[in-house]
Amino acid sequence: MTDTIAGRPFWRLIFDKDGDTDQQLVDTLAQERAALGITDLVMLSHGWNNGHDTAIRLYHRWFDLLAAHLGAERKVGFVGILWPSQLWRDEPIPDLAPTRQPVEGGGAAALEVTTPVSAGAPTLEPEILADLKSLFPDGAAQLDTIAQLLAGPPTHETAEQLFTELRSLHAATSEGFDDGENPADEPGMLDTDRAPEDLFTEFADKLADTGVEFESGGGEAGAVGDFVSRGLNGAKEALRQLSYWQMKNRAGVVGRVGLGPVVAKLAAGDSGVRVHLVGHSFGGRVVAYALDGLGDAGGAPVKSITLLQGAFSRFAFTDALPFRDGGGALAGRLARLDGPLSVCFSSHDTALGVMYPLASLAARDDAAEAEDKLFRYRAMGSHGAFDSDRMPLEGAGTVYPFLTHRILNLDASEVVTAGDPPSGAHSDIFKTELAWVVAAAGGLT
Repeated sequence: MTDTIAGRPFWRLIFDKDGDTDQQLVDTLAQERAALGITDLVMLSHGWNNGHDTAIRLYHRWFDLLAAHLGAERKVGFVGILWPSQLWRDEPIPDLAPTRQPVEGGGAAALEVTTPVSAGAPTLEPEILADLKSLFPDGAAQLDTIAQLLAGPPTHETAEQLFTELRSLHAATSEGFDDGENPADEPGMLDTDRAPEDLFTEFADKLADTGVEFESGGGEAGAVGDFVSRGLNGAKEALRQLSYWQMKNRAGVVGRVGLGPVVAKLAAGDSGVRVHLVGHSFGGRVVAYALDGLGDAGGAPVKSITLLQGAFSRFAFTDALPFRDGGGALAGRLARLDGPLSVCFSSHDTALGVMYPLASLAARDDAAEAEDKLFRYRAMGSHGAFDSDRMPLEGAGTVYPFLTHRILNLDASEVVTAGDPPSGAHSDIFKTELAWVVAAAGGLT
């Protein structure tokens, strides 16, 4: 028997890291949807999280917001997508209130620190190490070595060894595919032209820029090359970003190999079903790559896609890339979407605005002469989709100029504002304005 949220049916779809799914759950969804006369399915994917229970709480809270905007006569069902991604335990999750709160007025000055955030020790807590080894079993040996190095002295040799182990970890655990940002198919921070001490110090400086405080000198950035004082914290952040790079790539596999074919199967069973895909963070990549795995499904079942702080390349749908020949990894795929793609982004998302591009930036950057040296590596959730229409995110009831097969960027910087360093407002997604976008884009009001 199906669960309910806000009086509407709720189903779960579970995928493993290879995109394989629990077929019984798919069959149950298809059968019960038909029996209940549900015409529209809103499918939401989490990004990084701490397990299925956390994701389910997220879905209950977010679908409650959406339900308030749905027309009473609309036959809408909810689907929560579950896949293996792991949040580090020292970061806030979307269903918990951050200690950094917005102040009146929003905008660029809309964050006020109420509780300092300490960088803490650079060591890997046993629980986090266990989580990482569970998520990346093929990299267990490298993770143990990295944990030992982070607990040791911050020497030149330590920096070199950490960099070597990070490269080895990537090689042992690499999966999926990137968005064409780096032809080497690895995060640019692992470029062998990098000087490890400088790389780790830069990560530490960026942590300070986001508001993280260090015992050795507050939140201000230190001198370049100052590896001794806090470089190990930077190395720990580099490990965090490498794990998130792997999660991003995995999300594409889940979308292309798993979710896309499931949606196609639902449409094949009933060409009248209307699907609306919503993704937060890496979940945005899951739902975007579902278009790639949809094939030529009859009836064009996907009627809208909404990205909430999408953690993947803003160039993914670009037909002609401005920095190399060819298009983005999803160029041409909007033709498979029978409706609009809404990209909700915020300048207060420091996880994507600061750390994501830094992890992606290669030492041999071919856009170094550009005004923004990180231009090539910007994310959907911090800057919006490249070369697409944009407007501010506004209140419930707003009539947006949605167009079929077209992207509309919605600048949520006045609304999506709350969050602690270093992630900032990345998980500040429980907003009625965002729920309205999903309802309006899908014609569900």
